Amino acid sequence: MDNLQGLALDRNTGWILLAIFGVAWVALGIFWGRKAKNHEGFSLAGRNVGMALGAATTMATWVTSNTIMLAPKFALEMGVWGMLAYSTASFGLFLFAPMAWRIRRLLPKGYTSGDFIRLRYGRRVWVLFLLVSGIYSIAWLVTMAMAGGVVLQTLSGIEYRFGMSVILLVCVLYTLFGGLYAVIGTDFIQSLIILFGVVIVGIAAIWQVDLSSVHTHLMTEQPALLDVLMPVALLALFNNLFFGFGEIFHNNVWWTRAFALRGEISHKAFFLSGALWFPIPIAAGFIALCAAPLGINVIDADGVGPLVASHLLGSVGAIVVFVVVFCSLASSIDSLLAATSELFIRDVYHKWLRPQAGEVELRRLGSVVIILLGLITWLLSLPRLGELNLVLFLSGPLVASVIFPVLSGLYWARAGREGAFWAILSGSIVGLYTYFTIGWYAASLVSAVVSLLVVLVFAAFPRKPFDWQTLDEAQQQQSAK
Repeated sequence: MDNLQGLALDRNTGWILLAIFGVAWVALGIFWGRKAKNHEGFSLAGRNVGMALGAATTMATWVTSNTIMLAPKFALEMGVWGMLAYSTASFGLFLFAPMAWRIRRLLPKGYTSGDFIRLRYGRRVWVLFLLVSGIYSIAWLVTMAMAGGVVLQTLSGIEYRFGMSVILLVCVLYTLFGGLYAVIGTDFIQSLIILFGVVIVGIAAIWQVDLSSVHTHLMTEQPALLDVLMPVALLALFNNLFFGFGEIFHNNVWWTRAFALRGEISHKAFFLSGALWFPIPIAAGFIALCAAPLGINVIDADGVGPLVASHLLGSVGAIVVFVVVFCSLASSIDSLLAATSELFIRDVYHKWLRPQAGEVELRRLGSVVIILLGLITWLLSLPRLGELNLVLFLSGPLVASVIFPVLSGLYWARAGREGAFWAILSGSIVGLYTYFTIGWYAASLVSAVVSLLVVLVFAAFPRKPFDWQTLDEAQQQQSAK
C-alpha cells in the first residue's frame, strides 16, 4: 500500500491495470466486431441475441459507475432508505420486460426508440423526444466518465483528467471497431466480473465488520440514517423509482436490446437482468454505512464506496473495486455510445436529412458520431462539473416526463399526439423548476405526475383510436408498392 499518499494502490499499479484492461477490451471489440457484416449487424447484432448474452449485456449495462458510486453515497447521506432508493431502478427492467415483447410485436423491423415515437405521435413529438434523449445521454456519459476519473484518483492517485480520458478513449475505440457485437460480447465478461467483485467485497464487509457495532454506532452517532420516516430519503426513493422508469422506457440503449434479442426470449432476458441487478446497489450501499464505525474519514462522498472497500481489503480490495468500476464503466459507456449514435444516424440523418443514404454511408457516419460523442463527453467531463448525483439527476425531469407518453403509446389506442407533446413539455418544465427550487430528490417524481395528468386529460377527449398496423413501417412501405 502506498502509505506516503495514503492510497490503496500505488500509481504504477493503477496504470498497469488500466493498460491491461484497456488493451483487452479493445482487442475483444475488434475480435467480436468481425461478425458485423452490415449495418444491421453493427447496430443490432443481427437481431439474434440469445438468453445468456441478452441478460448479461442488459444487467452489465445497468450496473453503471453511478450504481457503484451513487448507491454508497445515498446510503452515507440518507441512510437505509437512501441505500434502498437506488435498488428501485431494477423495477424499470422488470416493467420493460413485457414492453420489450410488445415492442417486437409492433415494430418487428424497428431500429430505435425514435422510430416508435415518430410513427406513433408524429414529427413534433419526435423532435422533442430526440432533444430529451440527447440531453439525457450526454448527462449519463458525463457522469460515468467523471466517476471513472474519481475512482482512479481515489484508489491510485492517477490524476482525474488522465484516468477519465483513458477510460473514455478505450470505450470509444472498441465500440468504434465492433458495434453492438463488441458491446454484447464484452458485456458478458464484464457482467461476470462485476458479480464476482461485488460478492467478494460483500463477504469482506460481513467478515470484518461487527454488524451490531455498526448498528450501535449509527443509533448513537447518526440516528437519522436509521430513520425510516426521513422525508428527504422517502422522496429520493420514489424520485429514483420514476427516474429509473424514465431512463429505461425512453432510452435507445434498451430499445436497441429489445430489437437485438430474439423475440421469444426478450422479456425473459430483461426480467432476469433486473433480478441480477437488484441486490448490487444494496450491497454497494451497505458498505458506506460502515465508514464512520470503521473510523474512515470521507472527504469526497462520491468516492465513499471504493474508499471503504479498499479499507476493508487493502490493496486486493482496491484492485477488485478498480476492476469492477472499470467494467461497469465500460459496459455502460459502450452501450450508450452505440445506441445514441444509432439514434442520431437513423432518426436525424437517415429519416430526416438523407433518406437515400446507403449502408456504407450510415456505417461511416456512425463511426464519426461515436467519436464526436466521446469528444463532447470528454470536454464536458474535464472540469468535473459537480457532484455525480446533481449532474445525473438534472436530466431526471426530462426522462420522467416521457414515461407515460411511451406507456400509453404502446398500450392505449386513445393516446394522442397532442397529449404526448404537452405531457413531455409541461412535465419537463415543472420538473426542472422543482429541481432548482426544491431539490434533485423530488424533480423526477413531480415531472412524472404532471406528465401523467396531462396524458389523462387529453385522452378524455373523443378521438379516433390509433391503428396499430401503422407502426410496422416496412409492411406499410411494401403495401404502398
